Amino acid sequence: MPVSTVTSDKLESLNPYEIVQIQIDQAGKKLGVSEDILNILKKPKRVLSVSFPVKMDDGSIRVFEGFRSQHTDAMGPTKGGIRFHPDVTMDEVKALSMWMSFKCAVTDVPYGGGKGGVICDPRKLSKGEIERVSRGFIEAIADIVGPEKDIPAPDVYTNAQTMGWMMDTYSRMKGKFSPGVITGKPLSLGGSKGRNEATARGCAFAIEQAMEKLNKPLQGATVAVQGFGNAGRIVADLLAEKGCKIVAVSDTSGAIYQKDGLNLDEVKKLKDDKNSKITDLSDAQVLENPEEILELDVDILVPAALENVITRKNADRIQAKVVAEAANGPTTPKADEVLFKKGVHLIPDILANAGGVIVSYFEWVQNLMHYYWTEEEVNSKLKEKIVRSYNEVYDLAQKENTDLRTAAYMVAIKRITEAIEARGWI
Repeated sequence: MPVSTVTSDKLESLNPYEIVQIQIDQAGKKLGVSEDILNILKKPKRVLSVSFPVKMDDGSIRVFEGFRSQHTDAMGPTKGGIRFHPDVTMDEVKALSMWMSFKCAVTDVPYGGGKGGVICDPRKLSKGEIERVSRGFIEAIADIVGPEKDIPAPDVYTNAQTMGWMMDTYSRMKGKFSPGVITGKPLSLGGSKGRNEATARGCAFAIEQAMEKLNKPLQGATVAVQGFGNAGRIVADLLAEKGCKIVAVSDTSGAIYQKDGLNLDEVKKLKDDKNSKITDLSDAQVLENPEEILELDVDILVPAALENVITRKNADRIQAKVVAEAANGPTTPKADEVLFKKGVHLIPDILANAGGVIVSYFEWVQNLMHYYWTEEEVNSKLKEKIVRSYNEVYDLAQKENTDLRTAAYMVAIKRITEAIEARGWI
């Protein structure tokens, strides 16, 4: 396992941008990549900061701030989501664009990484205000995005409708219908079937491979899902369909546990009811500390919420045999070391949640061809990519006696390095 030159305490306090730079260093040095390549990879090629005015429902004008980071276009146009969140920062957006580069490269998708964000709380905005923010932001970054430049997609607190507004604004600016500028769109605007479930479905495929490698059956396997949002709830459903027992889930209202398995239909009803919360589920134990969900004695743990939830402080208490990172960056570098020594089979985010960008790529291809696939075709192609990528990473990890995250970065960095060298940048 690579040893960082940064102290344990320092590692735990780093922001996502600093963490991804450490991950690049660790994998790159193990791979024997030159310092020149590592220096290129440790910083985004371009970061745009914008501010734009929006008329609010009460007639007032509010100026919003946003960012778009483009990490590297060595392998193709940059690609990545746009999030609306009050805590968006430039460093966060830069880190996420870098993770997206490696997510694309490890799954052999011909993109580089991009990411965008607007500082706002959409929960406090009306639908009309969210639409005007969406149109204002894409207008502000229009010069650096496009079907052959940088292709945004949904992320935290954005969705297919948000992407529809952005695609429409971009198309009006360019004077032509341009569905390929955005992915994650409504089906009526060139969206791909299977896109909404893609992140979760890819994660489920990766978990299936991991359990197979460990010679453990999915039937009857116990699962805890931290974060019952879009990805978390769909992962839970898909694993339940495969015979797993979903014993615990959590969201911002708290965490619930039922050793015999939760009634997911009832949990979803409570989640969708604005007057209820999942902790209202009868016959379920409400965990006093929601973070306890990470430490339950289960076969499979799916962190599907926020970054940095598994740290050196709780890594020793993780009991799951398989940890599948449906969220971006839920495990700190120091925790990675602890889990690896404990023998936990951790499927890193750049592989576990790559289903979304894979099917976004499929959507982009369909837009360019003006020919659309069935959902069965999309899911079949997704499974093929996830299975092949997982096995490449697993085989390299076994060969190098390292963890899956480092192996995933090694696969990704090798592909990006080859593209950089072929283009004569070095």
